[in-house]
Amino acid sequence: MAFGGVVALDGPSGTGKSTVATRVARELDARYLDTGAMYRAATWAVLRAGVDPTDEAAVVAVVDRARIEIGTDPGAPAVSVDGIPVDRPIRGPEVTAAVSAVSAIPAVRRRLVAQQQDIIGSGGIVVEGRDIGTVVAPEADLKIYLTAAAAVRAHRRSRQDKQDVHAVSADLDRRDTFDSSRAASPLRQAEDAVLVDTSTLSLDEVVERVLSLVPDASVRR
Repeated sequence: MAFGGVVALDGPSGTGKSTVATRVARELDARYLDTGAMYRAATWAVLRAGVDPTDEAAVVAVVDRARIEIGTDPGAPAVSVDGIPVDRPIRGPEVTAAVSAVSAIPAVRRRLVAQQQDIIGSGGIVVEGRDIGTVVAPEADLKIYLTAAAAVRAHRRSRQDKQDVHAVSADLDRRDTFDSSRAASPLRQAEDAVLVDTSTLSLDEVVERVLSLVPDASVRR
């Protein structure tokens, strides 16, 4: 059996999207797309160029020139900018602090959404982000919105990034506010998405929950 549909996995930081999405993709023998990594790659390109992330025209010019490439192998996802591997630097604090500003620019989102939709193509993929079910793949076979209590999300991210939990909590709150209030593709749950609260669930339990919701019609027999 081969998965031929699209799973859209949305939610804020710290809910386990990346880990869940890669696990689900492997279980379905499907491709995997981390759209957040693409916005981080664009932000890295902006910072490399010495451009202020709030200078919309300059940011758009940089992103338009940048060649952002991303792999879809759930076992080895990779992203590059102009042929330079950026998997590690895009997870650094400088990019994290600037990515919300860059990703809020409508022209940046239009360019990357078009690229994401080209990658999705006819399906067979699990896609994670903040606007997948609402903008990137509104016709997805399954839409999941992951959430978790704020304190749980902060503790998860602090362990992952080895940072002070209070600083992480403040940063998550800042990003949530920015992402949910931006004019272009704000973070929100699609009306037909299934809400999954991961606060008290193990990774295996979340993965099983998502897999149990995959419609049979999206699996080619």
